[in-house]
Amino acid sequence: MNRFLTKWITKPLSELTDKQWELLCDRCGLCCIHKIENQEGEIFLTDVACKYLDISFVSCRCYHNRAKKQKNCKILTPDNIKDNVCWLPETCAYRRRYENKPLPDWHPLLSKNLDSLRKAGINIRNKVISENLLPEIDWEDHIVDNDYFYRSLCGF
Repeated sequence: MNRFLTKWITKPLSELTDKQWELLCDRCGLCCIHKIENQEGEIFLTDVACKYLDISFVSCRCYHNRAKKQKNCKILTPDNIKDNVCWLPETCAYRRRYENKPLPDWHPLLSKNLDSLRKAGINIRNKVISENLLPEIDWEDHIVDNDYFYRSLCGF
């Protein structure tokens, strides 16, 4: 790893610039998966993706306006990461940095390869359906195990 990356990757989250924070994202797409919260405050993942998620490319079609267009969009920040870490996968760079763990070797910042995420088996492609295809009332029928999207990964 080059020294520039080492310096800022290990900085406290509160000291990262907006650009550095954005670069931490590994683009797994799990932030774009709808969650259901029960009356006890438990959060459950579904296999239902935001209608703005391009499932083929795992990218948001309206990234800069996502919170305005999607009422359920949860924009992660250094200030709210502790409140959201419970539903983030163990592989998530934001979660790993919050928990003071190193980034995995396949992370695009370390591998310098944007395709390394897919090669590592972390991919929501073919595991989700768009909310456009399913009424919200049926989302409870699409709750998945917490490890559904990354159960093939080991060692984290």
